Amino acid sequence: MDNLFDHLATSVTQARTLEELTRPLLEMLEAVTGLESTYLTTIDLDGGTQSILYARNTLPSFTIPEQLTVPWDDTLCKRALDENKPFSNTVAEDWGDSAAAKALGIQTYVSTPVNVGEGGELYGTLCAASASRHVMDDQAQRALGLFARLIGQYVERERLLSQLVKVNEYLTQVALTDALTGLPNRRALQDSLARLLSQGKRQQAAVLVAFVDLDGFKAINDGHGHEAGDIFLTQVGQRLRDALRGGDLAARIGGDEFVVTGIGPQADINPDEACSAFQRRIDQSLRGHYLLAPDLDLDYAGASVGVLAVAPGTKDATEALRDADALMYKIKKVRKIEAAESAQSPK
Repeated sequence: MDNLFDHLATSVTQARTLEELTRPLLEMLEAVTGLESTYLTTIDLDGGTQSILYARNTLPSFTIPEQLTVPWDDTLCKRALDENKPFSNTVAEDWGDSAAAKALGIQTYVSTPVNVGEGGELYGTLCAASASRHVMDDQAQRALGLFARLIGQYVERERLLSQLVKVNEYLTQVALTDALTGLPNRRALQDSLARLLSQGKRQQAAVLVAFVDLDGFKAINDGHGHEAGDIFLTQVGQRLRDALRGGDLAARIGGDEFVVTGIGPQADINPDEACSAFQRRIDQSLRGHYLLAPDLDLDYAGASVGVLAVAPGTKDATEALRDADALMYKIKKVRKIEAAESAQSPK
């Protein structure tokens, strides 16, 4: 018995997966029951099936196969639960109508449910079986119950950990995403741009950083309402997504400010042409008609886009964004002057 508990303590503390916990328990269950086959099942109540998840078989002539799936209503486990009869060494007489028991040649059978959670949800059963007749003492019954509780607790812990991982992934995604457009936010942009600049340094390639300011956005908000403004921003975000190429990233970093980044030309190629092409691609993607309401079709003339080519190893993310922002404001100033001159020109 001392060896059993030593083995149990080792199995429980060192197990990293359900399988690593269960297989030693099945071995110990075989030792305390004397039954040739021990196995853990899972039960799909909605699907009406029971499956053998892990099994230990000591006799080639009597085998409970892993991954075997049988109708739940035909199983000894269901009969044992329904009749509160966890042990039988006269299976052929007690449950002779069970096709599964007959096919496997089971004569002695013992099982206990494996429950998880506070509500005791039925996960499966822990069982032992033999083709010959055996007796079962109290020690074996207690060991069976203990092992089932350990498995249930492990399954519940793994479920909780999985839920925590999913919640953490969701919260991380929320923390890095602009709620309105679904684009990465400023925090995500800083991290991504830092990695992109490191990549550019390794590849000796420039990094293109485009700072985008939506000219006339205040007029859209003031003239058509915030709901129309939000729809416009959402459509801008989608247009920027559609304009991206492999390795590019678009982010919203403020009310009407966006940033698009991408790997540019190699260091020995003039970056001006790449900047111009990057700027044209972004500018053209944002020009055109926006349907903001069934009766509101806006013809948008475009945004101010300042594009900076960051040579390998010359700037960090903060500096690159600052300098791209400065370029954008220069372009915005020129566009305002051109718009004013166009308005004053005779038609």
